Amino acid sequence: MAAAAAAAVGGPQPSQPEPPAPGLALDKAATAAHLKAALSRPDNRAGAEELQALLERVLSAERPLAAAAGGEEAAAAGGGGGPGAAEEEALEWCKCLLAGGGGYDEFCAAVRAYDPAALCGLVWTANFVAYRCRTCGISPCMSLCAECFHQGDHTGHDFNMFRSQAGGACDCGDSNVMRESGFCKRHQIKSSSNIPCVPKDLLMMSEFVLPRFIFCLIQYLREGYNEPAADVPSEKDLNKVLQLLEPQISFLEDLTKMGGAMRSVLTQVLTNQQSYKDLTSGLGENTCAKKSHEKYLIALKSSGLTYPEDKLIYGMQEPSAGTSTLAVQGFAGATGTLGQVDSSDEEDQDGSQGLGKRKRVKLSSGTKDQSIMDVLKHKSFLEELLFWTIKYEFPQKMVTFLLNMLPDQEYKVAFTKTFVQHYAFIMKTLKKSHESDTMSNRIVHISVQLFSNEELARQVTEECQLLDIMVTVLLYMMESCLIKSELQDEENSLHVVVNCGEALLKNNTYWPLVSDFINILSHQSVAKRFLEDHGLLVTWMNFVSFFQGMNLNKRELNEHVEFESQTYYAAFAAELEACAQPMWGLLSHCKVRETQEYTRNVVRYCLEALQDWFDAINFVDEPAPNQVTFHLPLHRYYAMFLSKAVKCQELELDSVLPDQEMLMKLMIHPLQIQASLAEIHSNMWVRNGLQIKGQAMTYVQSHFCNSMIDPDIYLLQVCASRLDPDYFISSVFERFKVVDLLTMASQHQNTVLDAEHERSMLEGALTFLVILLSLRLHLGMSDDEILRAEMVAQLCMNDRTHSSLLDLIPENPNPKSGIIPGSYSFESVLSTVADFKAPVFEPGGSMQQGMYTPKAEVWDQEFDPVMVILRTVYRRDVQSAMDRYTAFLKQSGKFPGNPWPPYKKRTPLHPSYKGLMRLLHCKTLHIVLFTLLYKILMDHQNLSEHVLCMVLYLIELGLENSPEEESDEEAPVGGPERCHDSWFPGINLVSNMRHFINYVRVRVPETAPEVRRDSPASTSSDSLGSLQNSGTAQVFSLVAERRKKFQEIINRSSNEANQVVRPKTSSKWSTPGSAPQLTTAILEIKESILSLLIKLHHKLSGKQNSYYPPWLDDIEILIQPEIPKYSHGDGITAVERILLKSALQSRMNKRIIEEICRKVTPPVPPKKITAAEKKTLDKEERRQKARERQQKLLAEFASRQKSFMETAMDVDSPETDIPMEITTAEPQVSEAVYDCVICGQSGPSSEDRPTGLVVLLQASSVLGQCRDSVDPKKLPITEEEQIYPWDTCAAVHDVRLSLLQRYFKDSSCLLAVSIGWEGGVYVQTCGHTLHIDCHKSYMESLRNDQVLQGFSVDKGEFTCPLCRQFANSVLPCYPGTSMENNLWHRPSNKSIQDLIKEVEELQGRPGAFTVSISSETNLSKEMESVMKDIKNTTQKKYRDYSKTPSSPDNDFLFMYSVARTNLELELIHRGGNLCSGGASTAGKRSCLNQLFHVLALHMRLYSIDSEYNPWRKLTQLIEDMNSQLRNEEQLEVPILYHDVTSLLLIQILTMPHPLHKDHFTCIVKVLFTLLYTQALAALSVKCNEEDRSAWKHVGALKKNTCDAQKSYEVLLSFVISELSKGKLYHEEGNQECGMVSPVTWSPESMEQYLQDFCLPFLRITSLLQHHLFGEDLPSCQEEEEFSVLASCLGLLPTFYQTEHPFISASCLNWPVPAFDIISQWCFEINAFTERHAEQGKALLIQESRWKLPHLLQLPENYNTIFQYYHRKTCSVCTKVPKDPAVCLVCGTFVCLKGLCCKQQSYCECVLHSQNCGAGTGIFLLINASVIIIIRGHRFCLWGSVYLDAHGEEDRDLRRGKPLYICKERYKVLEQQWISHTFDHINKRWGPHYNGL
Repeated sequence: MAAAAAAAVGGPQPSQPEPPAPGLALDKAATAAHLKAALSRPDNRAGAEELQALLERVLSAERPLAAAAGGEEAAAAGGGGGPGAAEEEALEWCKCLLAGGGGYDEFCAAVRAYDPAALCGLVWTANFVAYRCRTCGISPCMSLCAECFHQGDHTGHDFNMFRSQAGGACDCGDSNVMRESGFCKRHQIKSSSNIPCVPKDLLMMSEFVLPRFIFCLIQYLREGYNEPAADVPSEKDLNKVLQLLEPQISFLEDLTKMGGAMRSVLTQVLTNQQSYKDLTSGLGENTCAKKSHEKYLIALKSSGLTYPEDKLIYGMQEPSAGTSTLAVQGFAGATGTLGQVDSSDEEDQDGSQGLGKRKRVKLSSGTKDQSIMDVLKHKSFLEELLFWTIKYEFPQKMVTFLLNMLPDQEYKVAFTKTFVQHYAFIMKTLKKSHESDTMSNRIVHISVQLFSNEELARQVTEECQLLDIMVTVLLYMMESCLIKSELQDEENSLHVVVNCGEALLKNNTYWPLVSDFINILSHQSVAKRFLEDHGLLVTWMNFVSFFQGMNLNKRELNEHVEFESQTYYAAFAAELEACAQPMWGLLSHCKVRETQEYTRNVVRYCLEALQDWFDAINFVDEPAPNQVTFHLPLHRYYAMFLSKAVKCQELELDSVLPDQEMLMKLMIHPLQIQASLAEIHSNMWVRNGLQIKGQAMTYVQSHFCNSMIDPDIYLLQVCASRLDPDYFISSVFERFKVVDLLTMASQHQNTVLDAEHERSMLEGALTFLVILLSLRLHLGMSDDEILRAEMVAQLCMNDRTHSSLLDLIPENPNPKSGIIPGSYSFESVLSTVADFKAPVFEPGGSMQQGMYTPKAEVWDQEFDPVMVILRTVYRRDVQSAMDRYTAFLKQSGKFPGNPWPPYKKRTPLHPSYKGLMRLLHCKTLHIVLFTLLYKILMDHQNLSEHVLCMVLYLIELGLENSPEEESDEEAPVGGPERCHDSWFPGINLVSNMRHFINYVRVRVPETAPEVRRDSPASTSSDSLGSLQNSGTAQVFSLVAERRKKFQEIINRSSNEANQVVRPKTSSKWSTPGSAPQLTTAILEIKESILSLLIKLHHKLSGKQNSYYPPWLDDIEILIQPEIPKYSHGDGITAVERILLKSALQSRMNKRIIEEICRKVTPPVPPKKITAAEKKTLDKEERRQKARERQQKLLAEFASRQKSFMETAMDVDSPETDIPMEITTAEPQVSEAVYDCVICGQSGPSSEDRPTGLVVLLQASSVLGQCRDSVDPKKLPITEEEQIYPWDTCAAVHDVRLSLLQRYFKDSSCLLAVSIGWEGGVYVQTCGHTLHIDCHKSYMESLRNDQVLQGFSVDKGEFTCPLCRQFANSVLPCYPGTSMENNLWHRPSNKSIQDLIKEVEELQGRPGAFTVSISSETNLSKEMESVMKDIKNTTQKKYRDYSKTPSSPDNDFLFMYSVARTNLELELIHRGGNLCSGGASTAGKRSCLNQLFHVLALHMRLYSIDSEYNPWRKLTQLIEDMNSQLRNEEQLEVPILYHDVTSLLLIQILTMPHPLHKDHFTCIVKVLFTLLYTQALAALSVKCNEEDRSAWKHVGALKKNTCDAQKSYEVLLSFVISELSKGKLYHEEGNQECGMVSPVTWSPESMEQYLQDFCLPFLRITSLLQHHLFGEDLPSCQEEEEFSVLASCLGLLPTFYQTEHPFISASCLNWPVPAFDIISQWCFEINAFTERHAEQGKALLIQESRWKLPHLLQLPENYNTIFQYYHRKTCSVCTKVPKDPAVCLVCGTFVCLKGLCCKQQSYCECVLHSQNCGAGTGIFLLINASVIIIIRGHRFCLWGSVYLDAHGEEDRDLRRGKPLYICKERYKVLEQQWISHTFDHINKRWGPHYNGL
């Protein structure tokens, strides 16, 4: 390198002769040392000049680079050495110079030693995993790096881990942001005291070199920047420059990491104004410098910024003392709107939007305000560096460098001021940026570090007008996207609102600025300045008014809207973030009495802004119909500050309220929203599309409700408490459009509502009134009561998890408010109102989470339907809450019937709001209640129980809150003439209840029945006249009442009202259309509210005279009434309660109730039904009946399915299984009968129309995962721990097979073992059968039906038509009788020799099948196709083991191995032994019988050459053994190396079926002798030389006893002596002793070894016998398993006594003399060990005692896994993968979806699932804590086995709470893996397209 560099330095030649190239590095060091010495002299001018010259030379060597970056492509492509070399050379020089001649690394170490920093300050970028501890944090933005977090002590704290969105920095050691108790060990010590002073000469060179270096960097940046040509983004060029600068910036970054000493030098350099001036002024002869200065000026100009020459003094550095900038501008007298800044360059483009009509106050360009937007002057390197950082859109490296410097306090202040100075410029760049998301994140990354610190924020606010800048910049930003408001008066509106469709709002581009603003407002000192500054408040209200009325919805009346705009997301987000959150920030500082002044200020400017708004939209008193906006931030500011004023600051409410006229206006829009909500829920806005429902939901949703619906309702409550109650009530009914419905007549005409909407709108209006009158959120509840009420409401709707509860409870959105989620009050309230239900598991069911459910006493006393209605996003949740309440009452026996929503006593009202209760005592409401009660009693249409419920609720509320002054003996007030105009004598509900109303005059359509009924009365003019004279017929019009009151109020409130009468605006919008003629009719009523209630009681109870006043029996009730605070019951109890309360409140009422009850009440008049009505009724009834029938059918179907499910689906309860007809039935049945689940017919399976079992074939490697240890392996969590697969069952079998194949003949090897330990085919069935032709047509229909999810029909996949279990093949049932079996079962008395002969003959007979395979029947075709399926289930590598590809031996091996795999797996499902006995675990679901038929059929096609048939070797002695060996060039596998179980399957499957029980037993007996000999041989190899000779001796003595052949000692000694003839034992020598266990063998332990060796064979054989012959397995203790199975298999002689200890050898039945055959077998071994003694021994010892397979054992705490794996690098590309995963079967680390590890389009997880699990993979996704299952071509998310302290999963680690292993879940996962039931239990499968 050095040589190349030397060549590149080129440049101006140094004056000294050029040194030789190799010495260059030395020379650099020498030069540096020489310069350092020169500079250390007291007079260092000469040294300084020399250094400057050198730097000039070295750093200007980089010029070609800058030129290249500037666009001369040719230079950039310049030859090898090129600019890069020059660049490195320059860096090398700098490093040498800094080190002053020493080594750079030593220099770094030296500087680090002086690091006094007590701060961590580690800077990270997006996606870094950090921690936040709320217990230790002072600022909500506090964060710690993982290292500091784990070093500190946070036990029991409220912390969480999070993935950084924008990047951040570690705050450890910063006591401004966090409490010191949370610091980690490294940053606890305040170390500044004991760190020595930095020696002057150490950093001296740095002070000289760095300014030059940084200037050089700035010149680069200047030259590299080209203004983008018109609109073409030049990101490519910018990125190129940045890439070339990477090394320089990294060098600076490394310097910052050297610690405090170096940082302070850098700070000096960056902030020194003098050196900046000297270097950059652009003067002097250097053309380069001039050019770069010009480019800098151009860049400034193009940014819309000016470079003020010194004549304009820039206000940044010299703030005007004390006064606010805006107050200076004399705006106090202006109209209250601060003119927005007229921006030069942006306005021109936006002119098209017609904003001309806005009131604008043009600021003279001289004021500072303009300077905020347009002036920048750089006075130091730091300022210009930041300028370029912004220009280049915040490159990550630069940001990190600037942030790394922050631990230096002096730098922090300077940088913050610089940042503020560039704030407007940042906003402009952000608006134009194409990558605004990335840029936003980078901006916030910086600003959150600066503004979270209160001290710093205060300083900048005071010195740099931070608040003015922020507010102005925000205002300026929003100005660019304003449009004219269309609310109210479309033509003449002067109001402008933001356009929610603009990118600025849609993409949340304003987010960084708003978030900074919220951040600084959270500091009290800053917020106080804001609240004191009138000019700022005016500007801010002006800003908020841009959002007032945005996103206006107009109701579509004719056709459905074509395009549903989704702008409402943007609108809600903007109101929440830009208006509500700053509001909450300000509110949090208005908590005490001393802050009253602030509230007065806000309220004053808020009202002014509202008044301006009403004027601008031309609003008088009627809102425009059919339009609604959900955004009224000005109303909400006003409401929230009012609420705070009364609640916390003890302000008089009336002192901050406006006049009545303003209140009337204020109430209109919030009321309009409430009415619109009801309209939306009544489907009146259905033509506006789904988005309008979305808005209605968002408005009440938990994150928005306390900034939206709550303030609106509160404002309405305030208005209601101050306005005339009659006016308010009539306004409500008019807004809800149900005025016309409130008439006594049975028919009416509604001009504004369709009949089908009337009922729900009426319910809406009453519900609204109930909420308005019952809600106390802002009217007197304490914070804790509110939290409790919210929590109860949420829990009543549904059981909730802890996290969803945290999410659903609206918390004060301002993070500093003190109510932090998970705070102590939250937990304590939760524990008092709810019980925790731990997660439970239904086998095969879904995973439950830990849930909280309301305590019984909460249902009993606190369930509040009003709160539930207010908080439900979906209407169904209200019903759900009621259902749960009903269920509770039934269960606890409190109320059997259908309860009504309970009535609940409310928290007392705060005195300021007492006026609210006047609503309950106004005639208008009483008339409405009376009318509704009457209509309900008379069964008028469109009224529901719900309406009655609300009416009674309101009456009861009125009785609870009656004014006290009501005296019992009422004197008539002001004589009788008071009563003329009005229905009721007074306004008190208590007395109005008993007032009888006799006649009512109503307006009805001429068709109404009332008209006909009254006509005779009107003929007698006399009577009618008298009625009218006495004025008793009541007439009532809500609208007229409201008009009258409004006029009164207006006249009262405006002094000059006498001259001015407001125009009636309503006429404009009354609906045109021909209303039918209305005529007047008079109804005779003669009822009072009390009498109506009593009649209702009769009607509800369905009995005459059902009401009997309770006090007549028990006078106590009146004296000591025990009225509970909380009452359960239905309508009847509600009526009784009301009557009792009214009697309690007045003696008159009591007397009248008694009187009414004495008169026998006439029956309620029956409803006259017109023919038309009858028709609709019949229709309704028919519909009802149809519905009931359908319900019944569905229920029946469901119950059938359920009962089916219970038998078919339970995976884990073998006991309940009922075996199906597949297994043997009673003897009299002649043939097996099958039901086809598609066509429903039953019948036998025949050759022409075979029936098949629905089966799922899958490849499995579960068996291969068995190991010989009981404990599962642990998942590695450190580098040291590794898992090696060599001890797994699969590996051992593999090694054995390849060993055999090395030395023996291939075809023989393939018969000596089984395969399928890995990738074996497992067959399972749901037990249902179908005709194979039915199945084909079923598949056809599936293929045409494209709506399939989860499985692919092309691969033959389907779901069982009956139980929907996943399947992919059909296994034909072999036609045959069940009777046959019984014949075959009978034992015959043939000798074993005869049987052996028979067996041999049968094997030789090829087609000894009832069905000859040559004939092509349907059955045989199906059998072939299913065999193909079985082969294709697994990969080729798992079925081709022979050396010659696709040899028939291969197929043969594969087929009997399939049988082996299924038997072995069944054994594992039974727990690895057969002690439990009973029927097969799979019971009716076992398909082994059918499977054997298919396999046998195919195996019979291959006849084994009789020469090699192992059967002969087992049962016959061969005369001349030596000749046998000679003539083979390659040996056959010795019979002792054969796997006995494989031999068994080969023998059984090559026999003709059905098989004789005798033959089976015979085969087993013969094979057992071989097995036993193998056991003896293995035992002899295991023990050492002395033991062997001892045994040999002992056995030899007994050899001639009578039953020598059944004594293991004799046999063992014989085996040893035979094998000693070869070299098997010889090779041992001494080195082998290590391998041999030093165990001393006792007879007991030997017997145990032999039994253990033979047991696996006995188990498999017993299972096989059970399946073939349908015999049950006996159950037994573990210790007697061997003997029980042996006798069950017929190995034990029947007369065998069990007194003395059991000896395994007694099971032996030798077909030929034992010693002869053994010596024959041993001879083969000896022949082999002549050459390969080592291998010979290895092959003899077979490990057959495998333990059950297990998944890896996981650590208790998830964090241990996460911390190790989430930073672990991928073995292929050595990067840290984006989605790391780990296999839970073998512990392999894989990349999910990682492209680096992709092979032939397969991603790594899919590949691994094929290699490790033959297509089944179980992976833990490290970054998500979730487990994903891959099965073949599909995958599913299984769930998580790690839960937090509340029993919840944390998918994607979003909450970041500590997670702990849930052992039960892990067990379930393991169970599903072992039992292969993933496909059946998990429902949500999808294709993965090999991309995982």
